[in-house]
Amino acid sequence: MKFEPITWERLTDALAAHVDGLTPADGGPWLKVAVDGPPAARPEELAERLAEALLVRGRAVAAVGTGGFLRPASLRYEYGKEDPDAYYGGWFDTGALWREVFAPLEPGGGGRVLPDLWDPVTDRATRSPYRTLAPGGVLVLHGPFLLGHWFPFDLTVHLRLSPGALARRTEQPWTLPAFERYEAEVAPAEAADVVVRADDPRHPAWTGLP
Repeated sequence: MKFEPITWERLTDALAAHVDGLTPADGGPWLKVAVDGPPAARPEELAERLAEALLVRGRAVAAVGTGGFLRPASLRYEYGKEDPDAYYGGWFDTGALWREVFAPLEPGGGGRVLPDLWDPVTDRATRSPYRTLAPGGVLVLHGPFLLGHWFPFDLTVHLRLSPGALARRTEQPWTLPAFERYEAEVAPAEAADVVVRADDPRHPAWTGLP
């Protein structure tokens, strides 16, 4: 896999231009983009940059983080608070993402997307209002472990860290085996349309557009 040095600004502009020219694969009026990566790679920052660049291009955008779709603590911590297998397969409510985010954006859907569902601090529902994404709008979903769920993305971007960089920058080391499992089972760098190497956050590199 060959990587080309790039700045975050050029990367964002290139992604926005590419997304702006895409046609939804499912025939509906909404595009769906993934910014996948471990928390240490800060996928939310690239997602926010991309959302802003798309807004400048006149596209409606809903940026949604999987951190707002955690399952209740009683389920997340069923096997303890530092179980990497539970973190990998049981922390994020993929069923709710399908129901509240993707289903409304299917062809014939109403476009009413829930931006978040669960507050991990209070361990209660957020009760956030639904947001209607106008036809022609773009969903930008960001967070870890986004690939391998058959989510209907039109473009997938994976932020990749080397094992050493991931270990140095991960604030919760007990989660590292979960990312090793993700690499082994999903191979996100092979599955994604675009891979961004972010070992040095000041100097990213990427594989280019598909």
